[in-house]
Amino acid sequence: MIKVSDAAKQRLSNLMAESGSKLEETYVRVGVSSGGCSGLSYMLDFDGEMKETDKLFEDQGVKIVVDKKSFLYLIGTTLDFSGGLNGKGFSFNNPNASRTCGCGESFAV
Repeated sequence: MIKVSDAAKQRLSNLMAESGSKLEETYVRVGVSSGGCSGLSYMLDFDGEMKETDKLFEDQGVKIVVDKKSFLYLIGTTLDFSGGLNGKGFSFNNPNASRTCGCGESFAV
């Protein structure tokens, strides 16, 4: 399962509203790709469709879709958002990551 913090839900909802989308009708696509200084990078995007091979999770009214390969790396992850001065943006609190880079955008397992 992938969880969504209160702060992330609020920010996702605001972003969707700005783009004319609705939280109830839009998927948040999370994934992993090769790259970054630690080997793997996180991906986050909005999607209007769910693919047949996707896994679907819903937390706090946010529908999250993940492809099968990425799911193996993201089990138990929480999507968070920080609006503070030291690091504004989304972050992934991933219990599977054995190390992360300084910026938090890439990880290794």
